[in-house]
Amino acid sequence: MKNRLVINGDLGSTTVNRNIYGHFSEHLGRCIYEGIWVGEDSPIPNTDGIRNDVLEALKKMGIPVLRWPGGCFADEYHWKDGVGPREKRKKMINTHWGGVVENNHFGTHEFMRLCELLECEPYICGNVGSGTVQEMQEWVEYITFDGTSPMADWRRENGREEPWRLNFFGVGNENWGCGGNMRAEYYADEYRRYQTYVRNYGENRIYKIACGPSTDDYHWTEVLMREAGNMMDGLSLHYYTVPGTWQAKGSSTDFDEKDWFVTMKKTMYMEELVTKHSTIMDKYDPDKRVGLIVDEWGTWYDVEPGTNPGFLYQQNTLRDALVAGINLNIFNNHADRVQMANIAQTINVLQAVILTEGEKMLKTPTYHVFEMYKVHQDATLLPIDLYSEDYNSGDSSIPQISSSASKNKDGLIHISLCNVHHERSAALDIELRGTVASKVTGRILTSDDMRDHNTFQEPEKVQPTTFNGFKLEQDRLFVNLPPRSVVVLAVE
Repeated sequence: MKNRLVINGDLGSTTVNRNIYGHFSEHLGRCIYEGIWVGEDSPIPNTDGIRNDVLEALKKMGIPVLRWPGGCFADEYHWKDGVGPREKRKKMINTHWGGVVENNHFGTHEFMRLCELLECEPYICGNVGSGTVQEMQEWVEYITFDGTSPMADWRRENGREEPWRLNFFGVGNENWGCGGNMRAEYYADEYRRYQTYVRNYGENRIYKIACGPSTDDYHWTEVLMREAGNMMDGLSLHYYTVPGTWQAKGSSTDFDEKDWFVTMKKTMYMEELVTKHSTIMDKYDPDKRVGLIVDEWGTWYDVEPGTNPGFLYQQNTLRDALVAGINLNIFNNHADRVQMANIAQTINVLQAVILTEGEKMLKTPTYHVFEMYKVHQDATLLPIDLYSEDYNSGDSSIPQISSSASKNKDGLIHISLCNVHHERSAALDIELRGTVASKVTGRILTSDDMRDHNTFQEPEKVQPTTFNGFKLEQDRLFVNLPPRSVVVLAVE
């Protein structure tokens, strides 16, 4: 069997929502503090306390939406503790993540300022697990109400005259687990109650996101769609790629070919999850009004030796770049239902796009995939048919190639390709239907060793380069994909 990809360049009606390329920042480890927030008095160059190098990198990557403040942290976060003069803000214990003291210096005003500087949409997750309906209602009022009210007046006292625009609000997080250990039936009722008070003030319109299932809990999706589907705009899904077990997840940098294969196979499980949850959603929402929001995904390994186990700090290799490419292709190809995704997490936590160490900052291989793939944002998804040879390991096999394609408003077609094999190249025959190609350019992310990663000593060891491994002949494009590579082609 030969590798073959058919792209229908004159078809397609689904837009790839830019928010599929979203990110997630929780009060966990060094994600917020040190990663994003250093304070106005820091010697590290900053704008209103937010690191300039991080701002510049995230803007270049094209970050469209940022989820905050959690995660498990969200359902024990009380927003009123994080507004007003910083020196007077109430401290709290971050019980989920390392037992450290949280000083609440980064709160609502700081987060909304971050999103303004990044020119991205804020996605706030509210507290259902330990919070009240009133608390959630007042947070939305504080942020979005333009009239005279106790909360709007308090916002003005705290230095913000105009309300902010808030499009996305999550009603709880992982309420089947750290957000309250609820049953689906119970949470469905709680969601119905809490969302009633997530109000639209003035011209602000909130896209309400219900807590959806963990991995393959199809019962949860069934119950939520049946009992509350008409009261939500989005339903979340969480799935992490863990090559080992939850007790021994495996090293982020010390792995072999078998570990590589298992990681690829487990991350491709996202295709089945999205398909099956979408099928249940179709039953109750055939018009696909409710979006599937994959607001936590990515690799999860053992923490780096010598670091706080509650901080979830891990390195990021070429293997993670392939995981990112595969998942983004899956989300693109399901853009009729997947309306947002948020990789966990932006900086210094899990599959981060950025790592920092004091004043130093580096971009991970995962960062580069997001930057390469940003060409798909808001483009029209093109229907494809992919025939891929198998990648075998023992008795298991997976497709060797992952792909998606889109056409932007200028008529430029972008094809993203992943050769997931650790050592075998892939010859790919691409048939371009319904379009005449005159020019092709490409970029590639790969490295000599599958364990290669960027360090503060070698911050640019893994980075994109120009790709010329293709030949254009009329409506055919013959591509030779090197092993363990992510390639993006632009077809004019």
